[in-house]
Amino acid sequence: MRGIGGALLVGGLLVTLVPADGPGDAAGDGRAAADGLPHTTVEVSPSGCGRGWAHPRPGTQVFELHNTSDTAAEVYLKSPRNGAVYGEVEGISPGTTRRLRVRLGQGTYAFMCLPDDADAVTGPTVRIDGGGPAGPAAAPLTQHDLIPPALDYQKWVGRGLDDLVGRTATLRDAVARGDLAGARNAWLPAHLAYERLGAAYGTFGDADQQINGTGAGLPKGDRDPAFTGFHRIEYGLWHGQSAATLRAPAAALVASVRRLRDDWAQARMDPADLGLRAHEILENTLEFELTGRTDYGSGSNLATARANLDGTRAVLSRLRPLLVTRYPGLRQLEAELDRTQRLLDGFRRGGRWTSPARLDRARRERVDAALGDLVERLASVATLCDARRTV
Repeated sequence: MRGIGGALLVGGLLVTLVPADGPGDAAGDGRAAADGLPHTTVEVSPSGCGRGWAHPRPGTQVFELHNTSDTAAEVYLKSPRNGAVYGEVEGISPGTTRRLRVRLGQGTYAFMCLPDDADAVTGPTVRIDGGGPAGPAAAPLTQHDLIPPALDYQKWVGRGLDDLVGRTATLRDAVARGDLAGARNAWLPAHLAYERLGAAYGTFGDADQQINGTGAGLPKGDRDPAFTGFHRIEYGLWHGQSAATLRAPAAALVASVRRLRDDWAQARMDPADLGLRAHEILENTLEFELTGRTDYGSGSNLATARANLDGTRAVLSRLRPLLVTRYPGLRQLEAELDRTQRLLDGFRRGGRWTSPARLDRARRERVDAALGDLVERLASVATLCDARRTV
């Protein structure tokens, strides 16, 4: 995720650089500082954007971005030719200096200053002759670019909710007729149908807690009346509760899912959230599924992880046209998604999934490493798809 700092492609991955406050370790005239790199102080203001970069040079270097204006601003170092961004720093407060570390090569560059609540200003173009290749750059995405994939994804979620309604009704009906074995068989397909919609959870709001919440944080935990949804039913089905006890929770689940489906037709996802969701789906998988924190008896966390992988692909498939020319690591990301899918599929035998609690150390480490690697790669997607101002 992108916070205050500079964003660069390093080793094919977009990462966030968190600059320090203060004037830096050098006088800002290009002399080498304690880090061994040349530092140059550059002004950030509507009237003097980019002022101070008088001696351009190739190679890795640090810009001390000093905001001399009376309003906060963000700054891009970009190519005047095609608008590609080599680095950025957000949230530079008035009177504050923040650092941007970049690698520059032969070409032309310019700083763009974007004050809060004011038009963007582009500073003078600077030419660098000679030197090695510049660090990777990516053309910024705007809110307008992200609207079509967000709308397409929202339609896909709507179709998934229709399927979810049917699957939760099957679960409810099994509980209603006292068929607990049938209910256990129906629970996982219904739950996975919901988990595949993971990128939309930020828009689901309170409905997500009703449908997929846990007992964590509730006064009586797993026995609290506010504990509802899939995991409440899971707890009952795998802890010997009667059908009579589970009829009300099952009916409430169907009602919650139907409300969500009906409300979804009027919902509007923020297009700027799409890339972030691609990252957060598997981040949550690491935190909740691989740790077993959401296991209420079914031992199906690896199945949920596999469904979350499908949800991640659903987002990426819609963002792919925007990422092909911006993310050099896209092919490797897709290859790692395939590898992780094969790894997770290997834990399903005869229709049953291995519980994470039954994994030996070697297999657990492989799963953790595979998901952790994907989360790091998807952080680049989140950064690239963070909508940026261009005017």
